[in-house]
Amino acid sequence: MNRFGRGKLLVVPLMIIESIHHVSLTVTDLERSRRFYREILGLEEIARPNFNFPGAWFQAGAAQQLHLIVHTNPTFRIGKPLDSRDSHFAVRVPDYWQAVEHLRTHGYREDAPPDGLMRLIVNPRATAGFPQMYILDPDRHIIEINAAEAPPAPPRAG
Repeated sequence: MNRFGRGKLLVVPLMIIESIHHVSLTVTDLERSRRFYREILGLEEIARPNFNFPGAWFQAGAAQQLHLIVHTNPTFRIGKPLDSRDSHFAVRVPDYWQAVEHLRTHGYREDAPPDGLMRLIVNPRATAGFPQMYILDPDRHIIEINAAEAPPAPPRAG
């Protein structure tokens, strides 16, 4: 019996997902977030339709986008520490250690307070099978940065 209570089966075509097109994030300060995604993550800002609310769009890889939205009633992770198991999105980089050093030069560090915006979690031998690191954006959205592999860490300067 099908969901309509009759003896015939209802054949429903499968929905085939090709990829994730975009991730949208609410932000409190659009210009601060624009700077973060341009300067820290190196994303390119792209044209955005003229919506009736503020926002910005970024290209994130070959076919994915990141959409920033200023919303009047947003949901934020206020008062929560950086937690790799909480809601997050992930981007992939070609060189894990280069990305770690880039973040360190911008002030991110492993010994920052757990709830600090400049906290960096580095896990080159993650259980997931690929190296991962985590940071927060200015509105405390969690970002995972990963790579296909991580060769041994280069010696740290200083």
